[in-house]
Amino acid sequence: MRQSQRVRSYLYSFLLRVGWALDSVRERLGLTLYTALRCPVCRSSHVAWAAVYPPCIVILPLPYHPAHRTEALMAIPPADLAEQANPKTLAEVRAGFRQATRVHGSLLAAAEKRALLWMAERMPDWVKSDHLTVLGFAAQITTGVCYALAALDRRWLLAAIICLAVNWLGDSLDGTLARVRQQQRPRYGFYVDHMIDSFGAVAMMGGLALSGSTHPVIAIGLLIGFLLLSIQSYLAAYTIGEFHLSFWRFGPTELRILLSIGNLAAFRWAWIDHGRYRLFDVGGAVGLVVMAAMLIVITLKNTVRLYREERIG
Repeated sequence: MRQSQRVRSYLYSFLLRVGWALDSVRERLGLTLYTALRCPVCRSSHVAWAAVYPPCIVILPLPYHPAHRTEALMAIPPADLAEQANPKTLAEVRAGFRQATRVHGSLLAAAEKRALLWMAERMPDWVKSDHLTVLGFAAQITTGVCYALAALDRRWLLAAIICLAVNWLGDSLDGTLARVRQQQRPRYGFYVDHMIDSFGAVAMMGGLALSGSTHPVIAIGLLIGFLLLSIQSYLAAYTIGEFHLSFWRFGPTELRILLSIGNLAAFRWAWIDHGRYRLFDVGGAVGLVVMAAMLIVITLKNTVRLYREERIG
């Protein structure tokens, strides 16, 4: 028992020294909030030190206190510890959230915006933005199912076009409806919408890989390319404050239209060049090259921009 307490004490001491080292660095930058947390049992400050490094909060426990069991600390919600360290911390993090500027310069952006506003203004009151989000997600999942069933009957490729249209309606109109009704939830909407897009993309590309219309490697490559471009967009939104909904004049709507055209063409001509190549393989290979070029160019552009904005010396 004593040996266990000694090991625990050494470990806590090491973590505390790490915290002091981090605190020293942060103090030079003028960003440190460092305070002792009171024990919920004896009200002394032996329980932990809280180092608040926005937007992170690091709780470093101090050595074991013999007066009572340390499970008392574990029973305290982390939010209570953070607010005890600095009551304004969580409120400042929430209030300080700054929504990134939406940049949408696709070919159909202007016409699409007019159409969405027209529909949002005439949408029945009982239809909420969350309903449209669920509708778009369900349609995207169903698109993947249609692609998978196309391995048995190519007519499912036509059904996938209908699902893509419903996906556009739900995915594009939910945010517009919230803005028209002044019911925006920036953090909730950003997080939920893009997590749903990621899950939906996995389902859709998974169905395409099973469809027999394209090689699974091509479908997986397209999925990886989409996710990498999405990650790039999210990082740019956080670091630069700009969230780009389109790249090189192409956005989600244009991609849905291209995919629908591909479905129609594949329904009629699944193989091209006298049966040597699958149509979707050729289109997917071209898409992979374009996505890779986008990712490289945009990443270099943002890296150079951030380097110039935060130049050292």
